[in-house]
Amino acid sequence: MIEIIQSNERHLHVETLDALYQMRARVFKDRLDWDVNVTNGREIDYFDDCDPVYLVARNQYTGRVEGGLRLLPTTGPNMLRDVFPVLLPDGEVVESPLIWESSRFAIDPDLATDGSRRLHSVTTELLCGIVEVGMRAGIDFVVSVYDARMARIFKLANCPADIIGVPTRIGRVMTYAGLFEISENMRARIAAAGQINGSVLLPEIRRSETPVHAAAA
Repeated sequence: MIEIIQSNERHLHVETLDALYQMRARVFKDRLDWDVNVTNGREIDYFDDCDPVYLVARNQYTGRVEGGLRLLPTTGPNMLRDVFPVLLPDGEVVESPLIWESSRFAIDPDLATDGSRRLHSVTTELLCGIVEVGMRAGIDFVVSVYDARMARIFKLANCPADIIGVPTRIGRVMTYAGLFEISENMRARIAAAGQINGSVLLPEIRRSETPVHAAAA
């Protein structure tokens, strides 16, 4: 099940976000050796202060945070425009109230040793969650910066992207900017790949009519 944490609810989810930041440090610093800032075992950056919407995958039996990501409107600060503009053609900017950015997609590295089935399950749940939340928010696309490893994962999840600009080697990895459609068709494709039946959102979220908002400029 996927939990949504909006900016006005962060004070209610301090422990969950703390576990998410710790997991991100283990993924992006310890496992992938990215150039990220880790303080007291937690990976937190400027964009976490820009009021993103967080999606968190939690094990329904143990309560452990097993994955997560954040969403930000492209009308405000975002990583593609502010950190990775090299991926876009000269002068081109992705900026629309109908396009949000997904970043810091992370899965608990321990799942890789627990078995690929659970790893794939959490991945497809998060991808379905992005689409479901996007449809609730009334957006048409999600853009994301990702590496070749994630490109393979998207392919396995039957989650196609339209590549923007030219893939570029950043550091040691080939890096892409991709545009993902937010639609019932996309959700159905991912759900079929992950053998998911029904919504991945927590029941209380499914029942709620509260719209999903993210901060914008």
